[in-house]
This record gives sequence, structure tokens and C-alpha cells, in this order.
Amino acid sequence: MSRRIGKSLIVGGATLVTEAAWNAELETKHQKLVEWLHADKLAGILIRRNENVAWLTGGAVELRVLTPGETGVASLLVTASGKRYYLTTENEAPRLHDEEFRLLDFEPVLFPWHADETAAMASRLAGGAMGSDTPVADFKVKNLYPLRAALSESEIARYRWLGEQTAAATVESLHEVEPGLSEYDLEAITAANLLRRGILPSVYLFAVDERIMKYKHAVARGARLKQYGMLNLCSRKWGLAISITRFVHFGEVPTELAGRFKSAAQVNATLLDATRTGATSAELFRAAKEAYAAEGFPGEERFHHQGGATGYGEREWLATPNGTEVVVNNQAFAWNPSIRGGKAEDTVLLRDGVIEWLTATPELPVINAVVGGKTYPAADVLVKS
Repeated sequence: MSRRIGKSLIVGGATLVTEAAWNAELETKHQKLVEWLHADKLAGILIRRNENVAWLTGGAVELRVLTPGETGVASLLVTASGKRYYLTTENEAPRLHDEEFRLLDFEPVLFPWHADETAAMASRLAGGAMGSDTPVADFKVKNLYPLRAALSESEIARYRWLGEQTAAATVESLHEVEPGLSEYDLEAITAANLLRRGILPSVYLFAVDERIMKYKHAVARGARLKQYGMLNLCSRKWGLAISITRFVHFGEVPTELAGRFKSAAQVNATLLDATRTGATSAELFRAAKEAYAAEGFPGEERFHHQGGATGYGEREWLATPNGTEVVVNNQAFAWNPSIRGGKAEDTVLLRDGVIEWLTATPELPVINAVVGGKTYPAADVLVKS
């Protein structure tokens, strides 16, 4: 095996992924991609989307400068002959060499910042039919999601850290929330707790009081908290995405709202129990639909998506009535069933038939829902006086 990276992944003084494990991950992905190119009769693939760059480099490379951008300041090229390049502008090259690619065996290809020669250079280097994960003239647009659906052991190690730290930041933020704060304050508190851990917030859905009841995607609009607050967020690091939602209520939770949380937890448990290798997106949607009806909320699934597979996208796919996507082993999921103000959302991993919670918060109140004799916990509302 040729060397792909020359270091271990060390976070906070602890080795998260050894150099050998990281090398093995990168080598396996490289070979998988080369085999895929041969099967698809392509001479090369141009990789520009941030999630695919992160996947191929094992999270070692971050090309994002514009936070919401789908692409970064360089592109990767892998050829069917096994060669690897990064193509970028001359002004970006020094930092990319020093901080992103120095320990990786990608060859640099440079051009002036005012003349994007990515496509022409990639075609010349590959010498044949080209694919790309973004639209490029005369290139075949290719979706690399099937290659990245199942997570490797070293990806799982990174994902566990990210889930644990995101959950810790969320709980820390929840305890800082108090009446009178605005939805923007809730965003700022949570973002700060994530950013100081080196984690990038990627979705903010922070709402209070009646806005939680009224809207499924309640982006912050500045309302001030009276009694009921929601922290609904996604985070990113190493290209991986985590989803989590937690709630705080000042004073006793109304009986009707508490019941909705229990029902949402039961739908969530049904979805988790149905998340098994070979299950289809349509089967999972049907499981949610039937669970809502059993809880006395028929048709609730029509008001918002229920979540689905995650990993290098906040949602790689959603459970839909006619969805054909199929669950695979070592795949991550984020379900988010909700019922008029009550909701359950965590990121989990399906591994050898067992659900592992990546965002567990046992220090918060828990609702234990049972399906098929198995207990599936969901976070309950944190009640503060």
C-alpha cells in the first residue's frame, strides 16, 4: 500500500485515528474510486463538491472559504490510471500546500487566479472521457453518494467525536438559555460553543414559544423567549454532518405538549426499529406514517419530512412515499419526527443491526419508547424554573 497521509489524527492530545488506519481508509477509497471509473468507462473524475473532497481525503482537506458554498478553492482529479491531482490558483497554492495537501500524495496543478483552467487541465491530464460531481461542459455529471454511504471504521471514530462534542455544546447552550433572550441570542450562544470546539454550525433553526408550534423550519427572526425555546441545529467537521434538536421550557410543560413529545418519541422509535440493512426509503416512510396514525395523529407525516440518511450531507436522502434508496450497514441516520411543537431528532449509526446514538445527552430528561421489545430513548424537554 502506498502512503496516502503521513500523520495520525490527534484531537485534544488524544489519537482519534492512527496513521495506519487513516492510510488504510484513504487507500480503500482511492481504489474504490479507480474501480468505479473503469466500470463507468471514464478516464477521470473531477471532484469539486466539499462533501466529496472531504470523503476522498478522509476529512484531512478543507477547501471551503465561502461557508455556504458547495465548492471550495480547489478541485481534485483522480484518473483511471490512479493518478491524483489538486487543481487551484497560484494565490491559493501556498496555504493549500502547507496546511491541506503537504502530507498527501496529490500533485499540484496551478493556474492564475483570473483564468480558471480547471476543466481544460483535467481533461488533458486524464486523456479521455471525463466525469464531474458538478456541471462542467462536456463532462458527465456523476453522483458519488453511493461510494460514501457506508462509513469506514476511521470515519466512524471521527463521527463519534463530532456527535459527542456537538451534543455537549448543545447541552451547554441549553443551560445558558433564559427568558428574555432573543432567537438571535440562542443562535449566538450555540454557535460560540460549537466554534470554540473547532466545529462549524451549518444549520440554525432556533425558535421560541408560538413560532415553534407554528413553523416546522422556524429560522430565527428575533422573537424573545417567554417560556419555550428550541435549539435545532446541524454541525460539520471533517466533512461529516451531525443533526440534533433539544428544547427548554420555563415552568411546567403543558400536558398536551408533553403528550406530543411522547408521541414523537414513539414515531422516532418506530423509525429507528425499521432502520435495518435492506430497508427502502419508501418502507421507512410508511413506518412513520403508520406510527403517526397509531399515536392519534394520522396524516402528520404530510407536514414535514421525517429525515433520512446522513453522513457527508445533512441529509443524503429523505424517506419518501416512493423512495428507492436502500439502507446499508455502517450508515448514519437523522430522523426528525415532529408533532405540533413536540419533536425528536438525533444522529445515529446503524452498525451490524444495532443502533448507536452519536448525539446522546443522558444528562437531559429522556423519554424511553419501546418498539418490538427494544427501548429507544429520545430527549425530553429540559424544564427550568
